[in-house]
Amino acid sequence: MKTIRSWPLAGLLIALGAQADGLVTPAIDGVVAAGTAIVLIKEDFKGTEGPIALPDGSVAFTEGQANRITRIAADNSVSSYLENSGGANGLAFNSAGELIAVVTAKPGIAVLAPAGKERVLVDQYEGTALNRPNDLVVDKKGGVYFTDPGARPEAGKPASKTAVYYLPPKGALKQLATDIERPNGIQLSPDEKTLYVANTFGDHVLAYDIKKDGSVGARRNFAKLDGVTQNDIGGITSGADGLAVDAKGRLYVASAAGVQVFDSKGAALGTIALPKAPQNLAFAGEGKKTLYVVGRGAAYRIAVLTPGFAGRVK
Repeated sequence: MKTIRSWPLAGLLIALGAQADGLVTPAIDGVVAAGTAIVLIKEDFKGTEGPIALPDGSVAFTEGQANRITRIAADNSVSSYLENSGGANGLAFNSAGELIAVVTAKPGIAVLAPAGKERVLVDQYEGTALNRPNDLVVDKKGGVYFTDPGARPEAGKPASKTAVYYLPPKGALKQLATDIERPNGIQLSPDEKTLYVANTFGDHVLAYDIKKDGSVGARRNFAKLDGVTQNDIGGITSGADGLAVDAKGRLYVASAAGVQVFDSKGAALGTIALPKAPQNLAFAGEGKKTLYVVGRGAAYRIAVLTPGFAGRVK
């Protein structure tokens, strides 16, 4: 499928095609109505990660293999948002409107835009280089929580160290957790009292109570994931990846099973299955009433009943 750049009708045609193929949602109370179209926007992207809402309501996500950040407009047209992204993965904006990203070309957290403001925020912890940071979320103080799952483990080889970190607005990087098999997506509850971490090599999304200084309390299991299977290194995998929250504090998890939705207490509400396993997701569009889901080179959009949380870009 060719990239659509400026023809508004093309988005409608794609949406009609997706509906004709029978891609629809189940009923999930307060989340989606039964039979809501799952609209295929485009396939064959060169990587699909890190979606966030842009100030104009459109959505941006990272194409890591193309070293690019890509924008999807309201009419489903696709264009380049930022080239030479440093291998960006997770994205966020701070209160100053600066685009912050996890970068992988030289692993770290960096400001990518606006032009002239580019800088590295952190690339090491206590003198040791970070392994391969993956996802991030910015709190209302301007602090950055991020995961570092390291390189993907291989059978017979030592696993790289994994960690979850917090970079406060001022001061040194804090290491919050080192006992998660593969920390991946990361998100805050709307009230910023809870930190969620997706453990790809586990069967639960994890949660931590957040302290006043940004550090966290003890790890606990928050939400039990479906679709857990054996991985190729002798353990288990849920495929848990990106996380997002809506205005009611529900947690949306991109996983091997699809988009799994949980209430604010961790109870399972339902799953939206997709043709390809999703990697990440974000609310965007007018009023943040559209859920954008990306993964395995494809991007989809789904109209939702409850908008995304308005207090952050994701």
